Amino acid sequence: MAKTDKNTATTTTPKNDFAFGRENYILLLVGLAFIIVGFILMSGGGSEDPKTFNPEVFSARRITVAPIVVLIGFIIEIFAIMYKPKN
Repeated sequence: MAKTDKNTATTTTPKNDFAFGRENYILLLVGLAFIIVGFILMSGGGSEDPKTFNPEVFSARRITVAPIVVLIGFIIEIFAIMYKPKN
């Protein structure tokens, strides 16, 4: 909606005030990518036969690397929400 001032005949258009800037959305997408990759790294390692044990479940990738990647993704998400661009 255009707003007119009583003293002038010019119209002013409202400024688009979004909650986040372009950098925030890029950081949110990067954080989301980290989280998705972390959960993909955690998947798998099951056994076809329920009577046999597959030690692949306890690999370093699933126990250590994947949770760290997910945690980094959540930290990036928090930073993306808190980050204020310098405009």
